[in-house]
Amino acid sequence: MKKEVIRVEPLSTYLEYLKVPASVVTRHDDTVYVSGLPPLDPATGRVVDAPIERQTEIVLEQLKLCLETAGSSLDKVLKCNVYCTSPEKFAAVNAIYARYFPKDPPARIFVCVPAWFGPFDIEIDCIAAC
Repeated sequence: MKKEVIRVEPLSTYLEYLKVPASVVTRHDDTVYVSGLPPLDPATGRVVDAPIERQTEIVLEQLKLCLETAGSSLDKVLKCNVYCTSPEKFAAVNAIYARYFPKDPPARIFVCVPAWFGPFDIEIDCIAAC
């Protein structure tokens, strides 16, 4: 089976508008790959200016939407990469993250990045089974 690009609306349209050369979701055989996305307001496509807790919720809701659109779910996530602008946000991110992965959480890394192209603090990408 070859790579399949899966559109996830409105996120795919927002990436096109921002001229980001990436697919929101790709699938190959029984594996789903979800791109990291900033906390985008689902109604406007603009980055949400909010505390890290709210940004994390928005990103994880987007991740959930992407997985479900691709025929997977949060409980089938194998690995997450969390990218955040500050190690001081680690505990706050973990508190929200644990609500989305309450049992048998996936493998994960938390990477601190210096800055983004916009006013946000977090992105999370993942690999999941179908």
